[in-house]
Amino acid sequence: MSALLSIQNMTHYFGGLKAVSEFSLEVPQGVIYGLIGPNGSGKTTTFNLVTGIYTPTQGA
Repeated sequence: MSALLSIQNMTHYFGGLKAVSEFSLEVPQGVIYGLIGPNGSGKTTTFNLVTGIYTPTQGA
């Protein structure tokens, strides 16, 4: 089964602050994942990177 979404080593900085560090994910077709975590852990930044609102500093 092929991946619907594939992310490899995605990193994003806001100035000197590393908001997302080397995030990798592969989502096969027909699978649903959730993203949970405490406030300030990078959930919204990760979503904005995946949807193209932000551009990753590194990775793709």
